[in-house]
Amino acid sequence: MGEHTTDCDEASRELFRRHGLRCTKQRQVIYSALKATTAHPTAEELLGLVRSGEPGLSLATVYNTLEALTVCGLARRLPSNSGNGPCRYDADVSQHIHITTSDGRVLDVPEDIAARLPAPLPADLSEELERRLGVRITGVHVELLGEDRA
Repeated sequence: MGEHTTDCDEASRELFRRHGLRCTKQRQVIYSALKATTAHPTAEELLGLVRSGEPGLSLATVYNTLEALTVCGLARRLPSNSGNGPCRYDADVSQHIHITTSDGRVLDVPEDIAARLPAPLPADLSEELERRLGVRITGVHVELLGEDRA
């Protein structure tokens, strides 16, 4: 499906422009759906979310758009915990902590709890996370990101 520059609202046009990305209707629809969910969808799930409003949208367009959004910093790719499942995507690019469940779901850790996360994880905090989010904590992963100094 070809990209069209029509039907982008002004706010989306400006946001995309600031990130060096051309605003197209398909990109706007996909980004809006990603931004509106906390489910951290796969590309296939995201296609399902937007398909009713954009019946001609292809999975390839969703993947291409997610790649463009990721490269320009408007989305984050979350690799599967197992390393061989589908990636999930998040439009919340702020520094925050995720929990990945054994069934592949990705949940945001509430900020009030994330701020209290020490290393190693105390038992009372682990129990509170399990109770509030309905998961069993089986490990802690911390990843630091860096870049070369200019």
